[in-house]
Amino acid sequence: MVFWEDYVSDESMGTFAPIVVYWLYAGFYQLMPPLDNYRLHTRKEEEQQKKSVPLASVVKGVLLQQLVQATVAQGLFLVTSKANASGVTIQPSIPVQILQIVIAVIVMDTWQYFVHRYMHQNKFLYRHVHSQHHRLVVPYAIGALYNHPLEGLLLDTFGGALSFLVSGMTARTAVIFFCFAVIKTVDDHCGLWLPGNVFHLFFQNNTAYHDIHHQLQGLKYNYSQPFFPIWDKLLGTYMPYNLVKRPEGGFEAKPIKRE
Repeated sequence: MVFWEDYVSDESMGTFAPIVVYWLYAGFYQLMPPLDNYRLHTRKEEEQQKKSVPLASVVKGVLLQQLVQATVAQGLFLVTSKANASGVTIQPSIPVQILQIVIAVIVMDTWQYFVHRYMHQNKFLYRHVHSQHHRLVVPYAIGALYNHPLEGLLLDTFGGALSFLVSGMTARTAVIFFCFAVIKTVDDHCGLWLPGNVFHLFFQNNTAYHDIHHQLQGLKYNYSQPFFPIWDKLLGTYMPYNLVKRPEGGFEAKPIKRE
């Protein structure tokens, strides 16, 4: 039993909970004080960026992607519904649900790595599609899903749908998986290296790791997202880094030169 069972369907939760979680978590970061001692980029760098990519444009782009995702999710849940004649969906055991989430993680990481990498290798796609996301040289939480609509569809929406279908999870399990994926994605773009952040402790693919990818010299490295850097390490696109304290406060993720 889950807390929303008596109020809203699993399908509705699976569609809208990740959107709500995105804005709550990203909004939390947005409303935090400057925290200059934990930033990966200076406030000056971020303010210069916002002049070329206004926050309003970022918000509109994210909302458009979420509208597409919600539409696809509703259709997907409708087509794959496992409800019986009474309208009740029998949920698998906890171990089975954990296995389904593990499979979904593998599928999503694999899909996003290869599609993301191809968008960098194909000059047309990079120039006209993926470069929109890289206009945010200084990543920040609300901009985590700031993408060209085509990229949002191919990378995130199709990747999520494939993860759901291959794993065979129910809409209820999907609520947990997609909300966690959203939180992880937002955190990877937050631009802060906060002490005690569990994502920094348990995931090598984290805020600093992805910050390297947004830097000019790391543009063709660290494609992996959102969970683990396995494909980068297997296929030679892994770029290690050192986290160096800046004299004026905060940190800088400095790539370690590859031989």
